[in-house]
Order: sequence, then C-alpha cells, then structure tokens
Amino acid sequence: MSKTEEEYGWTAVPRSLAKLVASRENKQSPKPIKIEEIPLPDSPLVQSVLQYAKENLPRETFHHSMRIFYYGTVTASRLTVTLSHSPNTLPGQAITTQYFPSWRYDPATYLLTCLLHDIGTTPSNQSSTSLSFEFFGGYLVLDLLKSLHAPVPQAELVAEAIIRHQDLGETGMQTTVGAITHFSTIFDNAGGNAELVHEETIRSVVAKWPREKWTGCFAHVVREEKRLKPWSHTTKIEGFEEMVEGNTVMEPYD
Repeated sequence: MSKTEEEYGWTAVPRSLAKLVASRENKQSPKPIKIEEIPLPDSPLVQSVLQYAKENLPRETFHHSMRIFYYGTVTASRLTVTLSHSPNTLPGQAITTQYFPSWRYDPATYLLTCLLHDIGTTPSNQSSTSLSFEFFGGYLVLDLLKSLHAPVPQAELVAEAIIRHQDLGETGMQTTVGAITHFSTIFDNAGGNAELVHEETIRSVVAKWPREKWTGCFAHVVREEKRLKPWSHTTKIEGFEEMVEGNTVMEPYD
C-alpha cells in the first residue's frame, strides 16, 4: 500500500465495532469537547462538496451529516485540545482524544464521506433507481468527486465507505474511514457505543447542528427504502426502524 493510500484511510481494520471497542488502544473515559475545538477541514474540494450537500440534501440530513463528522472525529482522531472549561482539568491543560492512536486517515476525506453518505436517500435519488441507496449513492459520489478532480484513491475511498456504511457485522475487515463512519452513524442514529462520547460533547454538537426530530425522519427513510425496495441492503439490519426509534441517548435532543 502506498503512503498516500494509507494517509487517506485505506488501512484495513476489523468490521466488528464490538471488537474494535474491546481492543481500543486508549481506554480512557471520554472528555468533554466543544465543537469549536474541532477543526473543520477546508479546501476547494471540501467547499465544492459542502455546497453540493447543502443544495441537494434535506436540511435534517445535512445536519446529521455534520454531526457525524464531529462525533467520528472525537471517537477516532488524533485531536489535541485545551480543556480550560472542564472541571476535571487545570486551565490550559491539553489532552488528546484518541481511542485508536495508531489509526491514520485524512480528516478531509472523512468529512467528504460524512457530507455525502446519505445522498442516495433524497426523495429524487431514492425513487430514481432500483439499487439500494448506499450503492447508488456510492456510484453517484464516485462520479461527482472525479468530476471535481479529487485524487482517485480519495474518491474511491469515499465511495467504498458510502457503499458499506450500513455493512455492520462481526466478520471480515473494512477501511479505517469506514470504521469511523460506522461508529458515528450508529451513534447518531441509534445511540450505539455511547461510552465513547461525552454528554457535553453531544450538547455542543447538537447546539450547532440541531437534530430537528431526526429520529423520526430517519426511521421514515428506512421504512421508505424497504417499501420501495424490499430487496434492499437496509433489510439486512433486522428491526432497524425500532432500533432507531429506541435511541434513548439522543431522545433528549430530538
């Protein structure tokens, strides 16, 4: 594997989130991180995709896409912040929030994945194809990123993560960016692995990017995908709608 591919986030890690959580290198308790302490990647490509996402995603879905960037970053990134606001740290004391210190990935590539991962669920895209929404979204995004002159390893990594972002399971491997996307989407949608994110961090993220009844909105998307495509990949997750609607972690913020 080339250095470029590794830095984008192509390194293979287990598909099982349970195995990842159990084997995480840093088992510290989550620290409260404010959204202002998490840098948002910026580049001409990021700006173009941000604009595309704002224009093509429903407001609720765009907010979800932004939230998962921050949740995933807190979970996996080499993020060093100064927590002068925390009662458990001294003024100016810096800590590093990283459960997986050896992971390497490109934050901008992860942001692109977050912004575009649900593009296949828009009403027009969902009804225009017989493909499962993740697969159609992945193909759509691959063409989009190439048209915006993204490097091929980056464009293909984003497409891979989008195609597999509901590919939950206990066997096999996935990319590093794919794993971070799994952690963050399951956390925002169903409250999974809540022990990895501090409640103050949730409040900070939701204050900037409100959920606006996202639980009901996403449950409707799942039901609509199953209605339109009873063969869809979404059917792999048994009781998915009930899992989403039973998200007690995010219930206070809906």
